[in-house]
Amino acid sequence: MTLGFPTRRRLAALGVSAAFARPAGASPVLRLGDQKGGTRSLMAASGVLDDAEIPVEWNIFAAAAPLLEALNAGAIDCGGVGDAPFAFARAAGVRARIIAATRSSGSSTALLVQENSTAQSFADLKGRSIGTGRGSVGHYLVVAARERAGLAPADIRLVFLSPADAKAAFVSGAIDAWSTWSQYVYLALAQNKARILLDGRGLMSGLSYCVATERAIAEKRDLLKAFIRRLRAAQIWGLANVDAYAAAWANETGVPYEVSRETLNAQGFAPVPIDAQMIADQQHTVDLYAREGVLPGRYDASAGFDASFNV
Repeated sequence: MTLGFPTRRRLAALGVSAAFARPAGASPVLRLGDQKGGTRSLMAASGVLDDAEIPVEWNIFAAAAPLLEALNAGAIDCGGVGDAPFAFARAAGVRARIIAATRSSGSSTALLVQENSTAQSFADLKGRSIGTGRGSVGHYLVVAARERAGLAPADIRLVFLSPADAKAAFVSGAIDAWSTWSQYVYLALAQNKARILLDGRGLMSGLSYCVATERAIAEKRDLLKAFIRRLRAAQIWGLANVDAYAAAWANETGVPYEVSRETLNAQGFAPVPIDAQMIADQQHTVDLYAREGVLPGRYDASAGFDASFNV
């Protein structure tokens, strides 16, 4: 993952379209980073921002890595990412902290093979290629599953690709397996004759985070607190109103309603406070990546949390 490209050209390539558009002296705006089908569709469907008391600016990214690059460059104030991408970003020096979190079973991150693949377990992928995003939750799933299967890093060939490129490679047979997440899993099952070889249950923490820059925490604390309160309300609404949420989610992503509903049922993200167990789980993620040489070394994960936003 590349971090630290604060130029307008680089940020435009990342999808940040309005970060420099506000005139000097304008009222503070909370600049939010999101992945397609993420927080924005949930908050719009639940209506928690309808009163316009919190001025927000949405910037949409294809995956966590470019979102974290924009965060590091100061183009956005906060955004939603998984535990594994954030572990990677902290090691790369991003000046941001976790201010809110959700936890799920981990089942919406999965390792896919073709329907006719002979692989029945991760061990059967020895000598084969697996596509995923570097530093993503999909990457973490591969590393954790490989370690559990007792295989060495050299026993598999990791191919780092964007979600769109990974899907194309998987469909064409250029890679043997694809480790991915969310709607990409259920679209592949419905449209590309994919089969789930394994998922993140028992291998992943299921944690996802709202991460804010240190500068935003210092300068926009009240906006962030108001946003987090409404985000939690939206998450609780989403758990109780899956059908309505799936309709809004399908509208934003272009994913068929039934696939949207299946994805959201599998995700089941529930808001949870930052606590010692969460920090220990994040440390486990950091340690696994460090042990595998994905990170340059182990570091203290607790420094990446700010529990002052807990309700």
